[in-house]
Amino acid sequence: MPALTADMDNESVPLLSSDNSRTSLQGRPGYTEPFDSPEVQNFLRGATPLPLVTESKQSPPIIASEPRKQSSLVTIFVLWNTMVGTSLLAMPWGVERAGLIMGVILPIVMGALCCYTAYCNVATQAAYGPAGGEISELTRHMLGPRFEFLSKLFSYIVLLGALIVYWILMSNFLYFTVDYIYTATTGGFKDIDTFELTGSEICLVDQVKSNITADLQPSVFKQIWNLGTVPIYLIALLAPLLSFKSATFFTKFNSLGTMSLVYLMVFVVVKALSWGFNLDLTNPSSVHYSELVQPSFFATSGTLAMSYYMHNIIITVMRSNKNQRNNARDVAVGYGLGTGTYLIVGSLFYISFPLAKTCIEDNMLNNFASWDVLTLVARMFLFFQLTTVYPLINYMLRYQVMTAFFSSPYPSLLHVLIFNLIVVVSCVLFAVFLPRIGTVIRFTGAISGCFHVFTLPCLLKLAGQKQSGELSITSLIIHLAIPVLGFVNLVAQFFVSDS
Repeated sequence: MPALTADMDNESVPLLSSDNSRTSLQGRPGYTEPFDSPEVQNFLRGATPLPLVTESKQSPPIIASEPRKQSSLVTIFVLWNTMVGTSLLAMPWGVERAGLIMGVILPIVMGALCCYTAYCNVATQAAYGPAGGEISELTRHMLGPRFEFLSKLFSYIVLLGALIVYWILMSNFLYFTVDYIYTATTGGFKDIDTFELTGSEICLVDQVKSNITADLQPSVFKQIWNLGTVPIYLIALLAPLLSFKSATFFTKFNSLGTMSLVYLMVFVVVKALSWGFNLDLTNPSSVHYSELVQPSFFATSGTLAMSYYMHNIIITVMRSNKNQRNNARDVAVGYGLGTGTYLIVGSLFYISFPLAKTCIEDNMLNNFASWDVLTLVARMFLFFQLTTVYPLINYMLRYQVMTAFFSSPYPSLLHVLIFNLIVVVSCVLFAVFLPRIGTVIRFTGAISGCFHVFTLPCLLKLAGQKQSGELSITSLIIHLAIPVLGFVNLVAQFFVSDS
């Protein structure tokens, strides 16, 4: 998931450029620079070798006026690392929702479309945008303050969606980790080889059906520790981390994002090799039968809109590219690598999964029993990573909202506590009553993607062409058709199911 943007997975975005270039904008009431916080920049920058931002305790952050440029190779890695995040866990489910053929076609088509619209932002900024401006400044410059407001609003939605997904995942990972420890210490695994590569697969649909009659009197531990209570317990761990004025500490764990992605890919490859080929395209009665196309494929397109969401940070990423003439190529390669990663993980897991394809969960780790050691390591690794990312994403959202409404990133402790309360309660409610990351990701992606991915880049492109006298009927038709596709994708989310 991103961004980020608000990308549920924005572990690596380069530094912003000179603040001198946007001096004229800073005096405007309600103006915010979404990524001018040094802590946020250090987090987003990730592995890119750019200079640090310094901050005086009595003055605003000072941004280096000439940020060091980076090679195309580093830029491409940043694009890939930023794009591919926790939504990777939902890719096998996305293939199941779309069907085998559509599950391969959709990531390619959506990846190409998102790549094009992302580059529209980069090209429009380079040709017509204010020097050193970000997407919000470009939007105001080309389309006016109303569209700038919408640009910020949908960025907030993406950040909040990411926080909700993270809370659901952290609750899930914490529950299964503690459940493993409890069961292991009480001798529950004495007859199980927890290092066996196969045999740990489960189908939650069948498990729920059996639990209805099998466990009418759960143990005291199960009553206290379950997926409905853990999201509440998680408040005690995370709440103290959300009110700091600075989030510098949490930026020190940037590399965990890349390590988690690599582990998940290795995890899927190892499991797939141990399972073998389990796919039947001809016999509907086979447990391994797969449809080529499913009518619920819009659930996948909504998820992909979030998975490819980089549009409100792509200008920042590409500004630090050493050779600006390579921007088009580097954006294409970065999106190509992201698409390839999604295809490999999603398709490989789907084709090899040994149970019915309808059993595949929107969090693929839910398809494994708690005693599976490889899955346990993944859950523990991801839990620690998300506990360091969540406070920083919350900080990013708080910084933007507080600066927009109160002209200060930290107006008072009371303001911050009220803000944190609203965010945390929202996250807990989703984690308790709608703990499905697929649902949250696809709706967040479809809602924000409708504006940031499909509509805004096309309007910016058309505005630039009109300004330069290059607007044609063909371009007008194409760039008005793309927002229509985004709107159809959004509306369709209300008519498809998650299972």
